[in-house]
Amino acid sequence: MSDTNHDGSLRPAFEVSRARLLLSLAVVIGTASVFGLTYSLTAPLVALALTEQGVTETIIGINAAMHALGVLCVAPMLPRWASRYGTRRLIILALIMTAVLLALFPAMPSFWLWFPLRFGLGIAAEILFVLTETWASELSTDATRGRIMAAYTAFLSLGFAGGPLILSFTGYEGVLPFFIGSVIALLALIFICYRGVQAPAMQQTHNLNLLRYMRAAPIAMGTTGLNAGIETAGLSFLSLYAVRLGWSEQGGTHLITILMVGAILLQLPIGWICDKMDRFRLMVILSVLSIAGAFFWPFILQSGWIAYPALFIWGGVFVGIYTTMLAIIGSKFRGTDLVGIYAAMGLFWGAGALFGPTLAGLSMDMTAHGLPIFVGMACAVFLGFIFFIGRFEKTMDEATS
Repeated sequence: MSDTNHDGSLRPAFEVSRARLLLSLAVVIGTASVFGLTYSLTAPLVALALTEQGVTETIIGINAAMHALGVLCVAPMLPRWASRYGTRRLIILALIMTAVLLALFPAMPSFWLWFPLRFGLGIAAEILFVLTETWASELSTDATRGRIMAAYTAFLSLGFAGGPLILSFTGYEGVLPFFIGSVIALLALIFICYRGVQAPAMQQTHNLNLLRYMRAAPIAMGTTGLNAGIETAGLSFLSLYAVRLGWSEQGGTHLITILMVGAILLQLPIGWICDKMDRFRLMVILSVLSIAGAFFWPFILQSGWIAYPALFIWGGVFVGIYTTMLAIIGSKFRGTDLVGIYAAMGLFWGAGALFGPTLAGLSMDMTAHGLPIFVGMACAVFLGFIFFIGRFEKTMDEATS
């Protein structure tokens, strides 16, 4: 069977009925939110629990780094595992690991045993992140990929918002927050095991080196690093920056919430646009708007209520860069190649999450408006990078034609 439709666009890697397609998309995209939820729930919860036990900030930082170490260890093996064991089995394993590990945290007699638990959560989270993205893309055609990956990104952001939301109701003490996270993973497990959910077949490739995948999709790597760096820096410092400008602590927290809501809701219209125009051009436009919006933060945040709609729009526009990138990558790669691309992206996500808050903190120490300067400059560097890569790829295409 040909891999293309009559109009030349790529077909889905497997054909399913419309009802089964919608069911499969709903389950896979919903499962993806468990990745964001696990990270956003455990990061503040474990940090505060360790603080109350008198653990130093250095040890807390090392414990948090165990998550990234788990990601780095499992990412190179995911393409081969996906081919050998299948996407569904690996996701089932990741969900079981997530549920069990979250339940074990409050049962451990020593905080030192939390280190291997965080390492295991990093492994499980990377499996969920990579394989749900691959699965959703494999369910797409080129005509619908923008909207499907927009829904995926929106639910991923929803998962990141879910952790703090759970903690706002349960508090940071006791077993309950860990238990709720564990139950959510088990609920996702029930749905992913349903036979009506169609899983893609992964075809083996001969070269599974992550460096090859990084070279094959440099824009995807840059976009992932940018998204992770600014997202984690914003969660860490936006409320602090708002307080410096005269906002209350509660008001600064509300600004983060508004930004995240925009990142969720505006992905659907951006995904629709993504299916209607040149995606690289859309990525450039969204990058330019992100740069301009970031440099206007000092004025916006001193203008009262205007800050709320402005940050709502900016959050959606910025995350739209990532959504557009997912549509571009999904239209070019299939099967284990797609798993390999997403696994390599996982490494860049970890690097962005590590260096983003560090550079933002240094920038804020240097100047009162260090956060918007860091965000705007990071987006500007990214814009220059994709222009360079775009021109290079165009030159190479002309040379081979």
